[in-house]
Amino acid sequence: MFKARIEVTLKKKILDPQGKAIESSLRNLGFAKLSGVRTGKNIDMSVDEQDVQTATTLVHSACTRLLANPVTEEYEFELFDETGKTVVQFSTQHTGDLKGTGKS
Repeated sequence: MFKARIEVTLKKKILDPQGKAIESSLRNLGFAKLSGVRTGKNIDMSVDEQDVQTATTLVHSACTRLLANPVTEEYEFELFDETGKTVVQFSTQHTGDLKGTGKS
């Protein structure tokens, strides 16, 4: 059994109106030194699988098929073992290598 934590965000080139609204509100509240606000969503789930490679493939597939729109969003995820140790890290923002698994 593994735990997965997935973060989905808009690609940098995509306008983030919610982020802009938050940034504007922060400025209005006196937080002028805070900028570059981007919003996203976090998804936590359990992965009922014993093999790390299979668990990674399941999470990756869920991201590409449902959780993130590949046209406008990028995602990253971490897979944790039962002790809470990170066993896999993946980000579409980087090389695309599934670190910790040897898969790409």
